[in-house]
Amino acid sequence: MAFFNSKNSKLKRKPKRAKKIDVPKGCRFARENVFEIDYRDLPTIGRYVSSQGKIGGRRRSGVSAFYQRQLSLAVKRARFLALLPFVGE
Repeated sequence: MAFFNSKNSKLKRKPKRAKKIDVPKGCRFARENVFEIDYRDLPTIGRYVSSQGKIGGRRRSGVSAFYQRQLSLAVKRARFLALLPFVGE
């Protein structure tokens, strides 16, 4: 798409956007046939908790609604048992 430049009467093209990196679609837990997300599995849960201690959203993490509910419950249980911090560093 071109736009008019007031300095020159020539038309210039807008720079092209960078291509997005293809990320595998679908829920990770559904692909691996996980029955239930365990609150003791800290490496798995830690991937979905930010450095500030917040639980990541579904759109950002790519987790389905069913597993997002299980994930949030597992994070809350792990926090209650002091396996995960309530607040980040």
